Amino acid sequence: MPQRDNHSAIAKQVRALMANAPRDALPMTYQQVANALGLTPPRTIQRVAQALEQLMEEDVAAGRPMVAALVVSRQGAGLPAAGFFEQAVALGRFPAEARQHEALYIAERDKALESRHA
Repeated sequence: MPQRDNHSAIAKQVRALMANAPRDALPMTYQQVANALGLTPPRTIQRVAQALEQLMEEDVAAGRPMVAALVVSRQGAGLPAAGFFEQAVALGRFPAEARQHEALYIAERDKALESRHA
């Protein structure tokens, strides 16, 4: 249970970071999020990823755009890690057909950006 509580605390921090970051700073990389939250090794990226998965669950359950779409693997690559897409499929937000994922991700990212201050 403490493990989930830690994920919840990090998830709240990630949600606040995404809500308050300047628009031109988004999307952020997993490493930038870890650095902004002051996370230290071991498993900093894994902890960010687990927090993002929790946020995805919360956002899908609430019918909101997924704030996790504002975090990408590497600057310039422009896409989240494979786990984002796996979780989006598991939650029913994305279809299993991977050919549609990039376009759906871009739409989700744009909705998440627009909804930050709604």
